[in-house]
Amino acid sequence: MTDDIDRTSPVGFAGLGNLGHPMAQALLRDGWRLTVYDRDERRTDGLDAEIAAGPADLAGCRVIGLAVPDDQAVTELVDALASELQTDSVVLVHSTILPATAKRLAQKAESHQVGLLDVPVSGGAERALTGSLTVMAGGRAEVLDRVRPVLDSVAETVLHVGPAGAGAAVKLANQLMMFSALAGVHEALGLAAAYDVPEQTVLDAVSTSTGESWITRNWGFFDRVAAAYDEGGTPVRDRPWAKDLWDVVAAARDCDVQVPVAGLLAQHLAERVEAHARKGPAS
Repeated sequence: MTDDIDRTSPVGFAGLGNLGHPMAQALLRDGWRLTVYDRDERRTDGLDAEIAAGPADLAGCRVIGLAVPDDQAVTELVDALASELQTDSVVLVHSTILPATAKRLAQKAESHQVGLLDVPVSGGAERALTGSLTVMAGGRAEVLDRVRPVLDSVAETVLHVGPAGAGAAVKLANQLMMFSALAGVHEALGLAAAYDVPEQTVLDAVSTSTGESWITRNWGFFDRVAAAYDEGGTPVRDRPWAKDLWDVVAAARDCDVQVPVAGLLAQHLAERVEAHARKGPAS
């Protein structure tokens, strides 16, 4: 095994979108030698890092974080890099992907003597910037131990939740819980509005009641995220309230688990989130 990973180790990061850019900023602020890559060169603006012209420029990095949009983008990068990386390098898949994809890519990386962990994150861009995300890690414990210094720079909480694919599964479970609550709050506020009760009045009432949740405490969070996606040109189908719910349905189908709530939400929640975001600040 190679030497321990520390601040002298070159680190790569691909995918500088809504979460990736602030994660890269957190790594730079914490002293890591960072090389960054994004297909859209404009997304590298504001980063005091070495800019990669393409994925091949990341091959010399000991650790590579991926925060690209979906399974296809993750797979393309891993396929491009696996045979080029140094032995005992580690790929950190921060993207929300299917558990089956995470398992397959971990096996592929291992065949090249490269570690791969599915380490999706939760907390949003603000927590990414402050290095206080939650990481749900799937994969080999010894690989996770080696890259903890890197993960500690972007996360306040790093949980080893199981073997390859487990991190992806826990992230999808989190998304289903969160979006189920989000749908319920949208419906509840719509009901109250029909009786001329403003959103904020309802939110104030439930702040000390049994309807209180992360969603009610952070109402407006998804409006801001939608605006950021609009600015970055991310299609609605690739935004978490659309993509992640379809991933939940697909993952459940893979293991014959019934998720009727997820199926219903996948059909309509994105439209509701986008419509609310277009209305502007809550009344």
